[in-house]
Amino acid sequence: MKDSTFGAQKNLLLIDDDPNLILLVKDYLEFRGYEVTTAGNGREALSILDENSPDMIICDVMMPEMDGYAFVEQIRQDPGKSWIPILFLSAKGQSQDRVKGLTTGADVYMVKPFEPEELVAQVESSLKQASRLIQRQNKGNGAMPMIQVPFDVELTPTELKVVQFVSRGMANKQIADELRVSQRTIESHVSNMLGKTGLHNRTELARWAVENNKA
Repeated sequence: MKDSTFGAQKNLLLIDDDPNLILLVKDYLEFRGYEVTTAGNGREALSILDENSPDMIICDVMMPEMDGYAFVEQIRQDPGKSWIPILFLSAKGQSQDRVKGLTTGADVYMVKPFEPEELVAQVESSLKQASRLIQRQNKGNGAMPMIQVPFDVELTPTELKVVQFVSRGMANKQIADELRVSQRTIESHVSNMLGKTGLHNRTELARWAVENNKA
């Protein structure tokens, strides 16, 4: 019997090139009440997204044809899909790997191997957060509370340039090409700004920049 938890009737898109992991995670999530669609790589997932928008995406990082980074960057540039919560699954667990995953646009970064219960908890937490944001947008005049950061945050001139591009929805690679620096340099700037502001991802950083006339 399926567990009728918060996840009931929520649709998840699971992307991984390992068929064994796909089978195990899909079975576990479906047992917990989720509807799960699967894809073997980023390109296949994009085709699925042309037909259907899931409530959340669970995505491997290292995949053939289109890896997780390229996939997430493309999703975050699409106004119709940029709201979808994304959870990265990766065998790479170094600090710089987590930072790259989060600054690329993922909301959660989990390292393989992982406990199935932890995955479910992260999925439910992300879906609840997304639901709260939607409720705030639909409440009253639709205005969301302003992003709160420490009052004494100061950005360098380069960081200001970077955050202006981030607020336009540009991916790290596009910003790097525009400023004629490496993508790693842009990732470092975004990471530094997240650290200064205490924000969690690029979406919050972009909102803060717009709300405070920095973009």
